Amino acid sequence: MQAYKFDTKISDEGIIRVPLEPSLYGKEVEIIIVPKITKNENTPSSAKEFIKRWAGIIENKSDDELNEAKYLYLKKKHQ
Repeated sequence: MQAYKFDTKISDEGIIRVPLEPSLYGKEVEIIIVPKITKNENTPSSAKEFIKRWAGIIENKSDDELNEAKYLYLKKKHQ
């Protein structure tokens, strides 16, 4: 089975423009619409960026304080 992928935009009127292949003319087709994910500027794009952004939050914390924070987080998450 041949598959085709087209990047397009749905107009304000709900019209979808797709460059059709002549081999599809007169045939029934199945159309799946998946919204394109746009990059959120607040989402880190890499592990290094994530570490750079959040490293200071655990700075100057003792092991006991970090373990307590982990415990409380997991306790709340799994309640």
